[in-house]
Amino acid sequence: MTLFVDMDEVIADTYQAHIDLYNKKYNANLKKEDCIGSEVWQMVPEEHQHYVRNHANERGFFIDLEVMKDSQEVLRALQDKYEVYIASAAMQFKTSLEEKADWLDAHFPFIPWQNRILCGHKHILKGDILIDDRSYNLQAFDGRGIQFTSPHNVHTTGFDRADTWEDIAKMLL
Repeated sequence: MTLFVDMDEVIADTYQAHIDLYNKKYNANLKKEDCIGSEVWQMVPEEHQHYVRNHANERGFFIDLEVMKDSQEVLRALQDKYEVYIASAAMQFKTSLEEKADWLDAHFPFIPWQNRILCGHKHILKGDILIDDRSYNLQAFDGRGIQFTSPHNVHTTGFDRADTWEDIAKMLL
């Protein structure tokens, strides 16, 4: 069986990176808990929204992201049962293609470059399971969709849901 796994907000914590950059620049104290049901940019003053929305266009944004807890161990185990691919929308932001490839080399070297799909739209993916935080990617996928919880999607329904990588392990191992 073929398993596709998204990067941002699934194995790489982009959500917290946006918060950290915002807090540092504006000496603020925004927390993930403050953002439940929203994107980070929606939770800051209007005059700061452009800054937050532009983080992903800044060189270096994708290279230092934190790894989601337990994702490395669970993905290693999933490789024994599935053909595992990382599938990430990497064409939207100019520097993300190279930075995402480097980030995967550093944190997921056991997933070979041949199993990394850095693409635009994910509706092109043909396989059995997609783990993603974005409902529009899951809706366009023909197989089983598992929504990985992120603050922005807590109110989304219609898919199997995993709050942690331990949940993924229970579902798929």
